[in-house]
Amino acid sequence: MKPIVILGIFVADTAYRAERQPKMGETILGTSFVLGPGGKGSNQSVAAAMASAGGQVHFITRLGRDAFADIAQATWARAGVVPEVTEDSESYTGAAYIFIENATGNNAIIVAPGAAGRVSVADVEAKRALIEGASVFVTQLEQPIPAARRGLEIARAAGVRTILNPAPAAPIDDAMLALCDYVTPNESEAEALTGLPVTTVAEAEAAADSLLAKGVGAVVITLGGNGALYRDGTRSVHVPVISAGPVVETTGAGDAFNGGFAVALSEGRDVVEAVRFGCATAGISVTRPGTAPAMPARPEIEALLARS
Repeated sequence: MKPIVILGIFVADTAYRAERQPKMGETILGTSFVLGPGGKGSNQSVAAAMASAGGQVHFITRLGRDAFADIAQATWARAGVVPEVTEDSESYTGAAYIFIENATGNNAIIVAPGAAGRVSVADVEAKRALIEGASVFVTQLEQPIPAARRGLEIARAAGVRTILNPAPAAPIDDAMLALCDYVTPNESEAEALTGLPVTTVAEAEAAADSLLAKGVGAVVITLGGNGALYRDGTRSVHVPVISAGPVVETTGAGDAFNGGFAVALSEGRDVVEAVRFGCATAGISVTRPGTAPAMPARPEIEALLARS
């Protein structure tokens, strides 16, 4: 099986739980703190490796030379991710501040990408052969956009299926969107890309149509507790949420979805089945705290799908 190749960033997640966020100038007491692995690309790589039935998942990124880099390497080794890392002695391994609201599990995040913010077009070119030999290429918008664009260009030219998870939301021109077989925003990212509100399935369909008009091959809008909408030029399918239990934390849900979705596509599943596989992956992840540590193993995903 051809590998899945993911371009993105690793950051160390510093996760704080409290009743509410502090106001500017205010200090409050939290109820817990956890240090763990994060970064959308890294999380998606872990999710894909955990969800894969033996396929290889390669992750292209930059790290500093520090204790947070050691966390990255240990995380990937446990999940079976193949690291494609440029060590950057002139920067630091990135970190993220994550606030989690006790009552809801909702989150607010600040990312300082460090070395991963220096991922360059040259870094991507150095991995050209790997990308060209992939079954699926995935990227996001946490690393510099020129690097993401180049990865998509290389993959598209080689006939590799391309997934862009446009997170965090950032302006993207139509030429870059046209390189994407699949774009996978959540509601707020879809709104940022299209200027259209996304609070219902019908509104998600309108936003998806706007993205299709910009040249995207197909759109998957993740809708939190409402599941996901798949829409292309001929099909529109709302896939309901696949629940595995009470929600503990939603931080890594989108990354779980994208990792699972990429795996299912790489295995040749129908795209709507791939969306269901992604929803099941996310449905399990939200029942656990953390991001990468919450990603489910393949047998868990298959068991949930079998009983859904």
